[in-house]
Amino acid sequence: MSSKLLVIKKRVNHFNKIIRVSGDKSISIRWVLFASLANGVSKAKNLLVSQDVLASIEAIKKLGIKVKFKKGVCEIKGNGIDGYKYKKNLIINAQNSGTLGRLILGILINTPYSIKLVGDKSLSKRDFKRIADPLSNFGAKFKLTNNKNLPLTIYGSKKLKPFFYQEKKGSAQCKSAVIFGGMRVKGVTKIKAKKSRNHTELLSKYLRLPIKIKNNKNHDYIKIQKIKKIRPINYEIPSDISSSAFFIVLAVLSKKSKLLIKNVNINPSRTGIITILKMMGAKITFQNKRTYKGEKKADIKVINNLSLKAINCPTYLNSGAIDEFLLIFLVAAKARGVSYFKNLSELNEKESPRLIWGAKILKKIGIKTIITKDSIKIFGNPNLKINKKIQIKNYLKDHRVFMTSVIAALSFEGNSIWRIHNKDSIETSFPDFLNIVKKFM
Repeated sequence: MSSKLLVIKKRVNHFNKIIRVSGDKSISIRWVLFASLANGVSKAKNLLVSQDVLASIEAIKKLGIKVKFKKGVCEIKGNGIDGYKYKKNLIINAQNSGTLGRLILGILINTPYSIKLVGDKSLSKRDFKRIADPLSNFGAKFKLTNNKNLPLTIYGSKKLKPFFYQEKKGSAQCKSAVIFGGMRVKGVTKIKAKKSRNHTELLSKYLRLPIKIKNNKNHDYIKIQKIKKIRPINYEIPSDISSSAFFIVLAVLSKKSKLLIKNVNINPSRTGIITILKMMGAKITFQNKRTYKGEKKADIKVINNLSLKAINCPTYLNSGAIDEFLLIFLVAAKARGVSYFKNLSELNEKESPRLIWGAKILKKIGIKTIITKDSIKIFGNPNLKINKKIQIKNYLKDHRVFMTSVIAALSFEGNSIWRIHNKDSIETSFPDFLNIVKKFM
């Protein structure tokens, strides 16, 4: 049997657990990038040690930044906002990380030498034109494969200029890349962005950088000016709500179960899944709420509720749950009625076409769906039992497809046997996932 194949034959029994999950990936990558631009040594506890974060560390090391780990603490010695050591023929490998690949391009717009950005097979199929186009307005130039993909080459400019950027997709990566670019440019870079996660803005405000933010219901208006200096950032990374979501849904779907997840980031731009699941009848509460360096965090308590109802999901919740919709679809499969989710074309721009894969998984377990290019209707079955063999493979090693399949295998009743390929995919974002799963077995 392949070491990359996971076979699941047993369901979880009812449980009452207290767990902790790994550090927040979005914050971990942003901390690495900010620390690399700071003056002096920054330290982080509970930094997520995944392939995506390690790729970020390798990227800044190639730019002359020193990094070391001591007793579980990551230390980065930044050389200041202009402290990167650029070399000719430099290649940066973002591996599977869209966050790293897009954000670092904003930082590199003043490189004196061309830099080649590469990634793995999955990342190389994703759209980088969406970030090359706005960053070109600063004055940098890009050469992309097929005018869209990686590998790409960035050619920096010494004559950078600010511009107005209207971000229409709800992409925190595109917005953050322009913010990082604006830190290098004289004058005021202005952004009107569709709502998305705001970790970059919160870190910038905490560091007292020259950033101004105004919010309304649908958009954020951001002004960023050239940075002179960034102070070191000591940070204890909270647990990742996207990683926590797998176990939240396991508890929602497992009869007579209770779960408490400690010290989780509950940034309002990331808690769409909590709002959606509560609208469907899930019993989820935040306990011990507090604010830490601009970010909100809490312990999350989940109590199983056998009565789940369908939802016509409001589209304003999409951006705050964009990485968790595969899990939300599983809950809809168990809900009473027809659930409808729309304006989700962004799901197909992820590591795999997740909207398509969501429908595939549901079809495999016997749930009827109607899917378009940007919407899905899910015909829930509260009495769903699966009594067949199910195989999940050929999904571009998308970590969220793997982990969602594991939660489905563990939580749906019946005598199914699941064969889920590419378990090494979790190394990109949540290496400890299966170790935590074992606590429920």
